[in-house]
Amino acid sequence: MKKITLAPFAAALALSVAGGSALAAEHAAQADHDALVAELKASFSEKGIAKLDRFDQSPMQRACSQVGMTGKPLTKQQEEAITKEALASVKAPADGNYFGAWKAGEKIAQSGKGLQFSDKPGAPSGGNCYACHQMTKAEISYGNIGPSLLHYGKQRGDSKKVVEYTWAKIYNSHAYSACSVMPRFGAAGILTEAQMKDVMALLFDPKSPVNDDTAKP
Repeated sequence: MKKITLAPFAAALALSVAGGSALAAEHAAQADHDALVAELKASFSEKGIAKLDRFDQSPMQRACSQVGMTGKPLTKQQEEAITKEALASVKAPADGNYFGAWKAGEKIAQSGKGLQFSDKPGAPSGGNCYACHQMTKAEISYGNIGPSLLHYGKQRGDSKKVVEYTWAKIYNSHAYSACSVMPRFGAAGILTEAQMKDVMALLFDPKSPVNDDTAKP
């Protein structure tokens, strides 16, 4: 009589239970998150341009929130889906010109204004770039959440590939990093096309303080 062992079945059952527990934990974490968001949303009221829809998450934001709540990274399929959708959202300059004036770009990089309830609809916003990046030698107050952009154009050059990559990164950073914390300046309508061109000029113009340490903003 053939001996029957239950070990494989027991192992499969254990994996199934473990998988179910992990999935249940994810659902519980998401439920807790949704409850917290609902509670926060209920405690706010719309004022000026600050609307409550700012609490609403896109599928990308929900997926990336799950990563933060559970510590479980995105699957390869999730990453590819997010970056593909983000890259598809990028719009190249209508006139084909990626560059504006670097002096205007420096003012945008220094400005953190915009998107507040007290701002007038349509008023220009700033990029607040120094909050996350080093950009010039002259500025000694800057954040380090993002990489240093000092000598950005000087080190990378201005090839078509580099220019288009940089534009896309500013327009929608999720095009190259699924759960990037960098604002989607173009996709979210934070900066206008003209403002993005000015920031591009700041990054690439050899005469800008980003690339020339002797230049004055």
